[in-house]
Amino acid sequence: MDPIEDFSKTESPRMEEVQVLEIRHRIYHLDVPEDVEDDHFNDLNWDYRANSSPPIRKRGPKADDSHEGIQFQESPYEEVRAAAPTTDDPDMLVNTFRVWFLGVAFAVVIPAFNTVIRLRYPFVIISILLVQIITLPCGKFLQWALPKYRVSAFGFSFSLNPGPFTVKEHCLIAIIVNIAINGTAMTDIASASRILYGHRWSVGSQVLLGTTTQFIGFGLAGCLRQFLVWPANMIWPGLLVRCQLLSTMHGNYGKGDTAHMSRERFLYIAIACSFMYFWFPGYLWTGLSVFNWVCWIAPNNVVVNSLFGSLSGLGMGLWTFDWAQVTTFGNPLVVPWWAQINLLGGFLLVVWIICPILWAKNVFYSQYMPVAVFHAFDNTGAPYDLTAIVTNGTFDLAKYEKYSPMYLPITYAVTYGIIFATFPALLVHTFLWYGKEIYHRVGKTLEDEKDIHSVLMCKYPEVPHWWYIVIGAISFVLGIISIEVLHIGLPIWMFIFSIILGFIFIIPVGIIQAITNEAVFTEVLSEMIGGYIHHGHPVAILVFRTISGSVVGGSLNFTSDLKFGHYMKIPPRLVFIGQIVGSMVSLFVSIIAQEWALDNIPDICKPHQKSFFTCPNLDTFLNSSILWGGIGPKRFFSPGATYSPLTWCFLIGAFLPVPFYYLAVRNRTSYWRYVHVPLALTAASSVPPLNGINIMSLILVGFLFQHYIRRYHKGWWGRYNYLLASGLDAGVVIALVVIFFSLQFPRGGITVKWWGNTVWQNTADFKGTPLKTLPTGQIFGPSTWP
Repeated sequence: MDPIEDFSKTESPRMEEVQVLEIRHRIYHLDVPEDVEDDHFNDLNWDYRANSSPPIRKRGPKADDSHEGIQFQESPYEEVRAAAPTTDDPDMLVNTFRVWFLGVAFAVVIPAFNTVIRLRYPFVIISILLVQIITLPCGKFLQWALPKYRVSAFGFSFSLNPGPFTVKEHCLIAIIVNIAINGTAMTDIASASRILYGHRWSVGSQVLLGTTTQFIGFGLAGCLRQFLVWPANMIWPGLLVRCQLLSTMHGNYGKGDTAHMSRERFLYIAIACSFMYFWFPGYLWTGLSVFNWVCWIAPNNVVVNSLFGSLSGLGMGLWTFDWAQVTTFGNPLVVPWWAQINLLGGFLLVVWIICPILWAKNVFYSQYMPVAVFHAFDNTGAPYDLTAIVTNGTFDLAKYEKYSPMYLPITYAVTYGIIFATFPALLVHTFLWYGKEIYHRVGKTLEDEKDIHSVLMCKYPEVPHWWYIVIGAISFVLGIISIEVLHIGLPIWMFIFSIILGFIFIIPVGIIQAITNEAVFTEVLSEMIGGYIHHGHPVAILVFRTISGSVVGGSLNFTSDLKFGHYMKIPPRLVFIGQIVGSMVSLFVSIIAQEWALDNIPDICKPHQKSFFTCPNLDTFLNSSILWGGIGPKRFFSPGATYSPLTWCFLIGAFLPVPFYYLAVRNRTSYWRYVHVPLALTAASSVPPLNGINIMSLILVGFLFQHYIRRYHKGWWGRYNYLLASGLDAGVVIALVVIFFSLQFPRGGITVKWWGNTVWQNTADFKGTPLKTLPTGQIFGPSTWP
């Protein structure tokens, strides 16, 4: 029985609480449950008002054209109702020659470009939003150019041009490319080994191990469907932007326009305005991007620059005029308002209160380093020279003892503590809030789901679990073979342990990403654990980190596209094939592209490379390999080490979710339900490289759109909010590509030299000036170190 209908007929001891929730929702438009007892107590995006509409009569789990089996005519989630189509045409073209031609072509060109261009600074990558925009004219061109000729081969027959280019074709191309767009993590291992340790991997070796890193997560993705894809409450907010973009570009598929500006027109206006505007913060007046305006007033005051700077400071300037900077914590038009408040709370407490206090007291010798930069220093205050402690590709203890211990800026050090707290908090939070739901979903099938999207998807054959298991088993076997054949130095039991470690966090991390659009990265935890149990093998730790990270990140990347296909009603078996094809193509292409770049670009990855191919993204990877695989976590975090107090954060993180959970349970209509400790810690662990202008800009824009407009102008919000999000993002990406290739890339680049582009560079913030400096020959910290 419908909960509202049930309460209207009977008196319940909880009726007063339900009325309180309903009134509060009408006032604030917060996401509150329709049943304070159990059903949606842990569902922070549930739209209470959706249950006031009459449900469709339920007569069985199977779907047909009358929508039998659907509990509600529309999704109970306002975000989903605004973006995902609730109609389907099973006869619509989807498996066509155009899909595989364009999908494979993009999966070749885009990963190759992105892999090479990441080796340059500055760089711009081609994003999936840009791919979705350029796919439509390409598909329409093939619709016009290809002959309507039927081809027969290998027992199959298909038409080159079966009819109009459809939204489902468009969606399947996007799924193929999205899996391929970032290439493979294997390229990071190979480049780090080659640059820092002088060891060159052959293409065949990279493909062998890369197949494992690429597909080990795919094998697990199929087992996550009943937890992260089929349930309606796993909304994946970021996908809704892509859904509405596709629907709009194809004439509002599933939606109609009456008496309003058409969605297509609004989208293209947003893209054009974003494109034109970005030229100011992105090129003509770059001071608008970093916007460390207080530092312009006092450019040489180290305290002011450390607090208000946005390059090596805490970013207390509050604002940036660069949309690319605004969205670094997440798109404020997409991330739910309650999630943004959690991000703000964690950031303010840790970064703007705790870190300044520790810095003022010179904890961890932090005054000898900039406050917030993303690299390590030696005991003279100079950037740490990793090559000074490496001999023949391995960590050299004698050189390390002669050179210096590694020191971290205060925000960098505290970040490790926050990361240590995040993982136990994540496990405890998931157990308390979602443990019962996860238990009950074991063994569930798509037919058990009652929302309209799941019922419509019941028309298509699902992918059997054993298909995914076979892919996972093949990846596992290839991983063992590669470790044994390539002599990586990683024991087989550690390879198995890396998979188990990643598997533990898949569902907790996936739930956060599915309900908030915020990702939690597990690489630091895997590096620390790997460094403790297998110290002195940097490359082996890189492999351990990559495999464990691929289990979590890779599986969730595949899972998110399964949900994308779910929303857009793409047959699951075609999604399965498309993801395999995209992954395999990108694996080969990205490896070959990087090998070409490393072999043919002179002085690549050198600080003064003439075309700026300095490999900036490899710094973190190289630092990690030395920190965890060479120096080792024992010298950082064991009792008596400089950063040993940070290990208490494991215990603190495990405790933090408990009181908030019990406060919420005791008063189910209170705002304690919205306190999400792991999410709050995620924001605090993102500094550096992010800072205050990023989070405060996110909150200001989020308040306008996710709170004010959603509250007072709900019709506009439902029609245009996600289109505006995709339009602003797409405009920035297009502008970045144009600026990069027309002005920054040719002949060393063309710059506009004037006050607006130099004032922020003439500051202590830009220079990374520490509060204290040492005379030549002196050091800070102990004179001997472990």
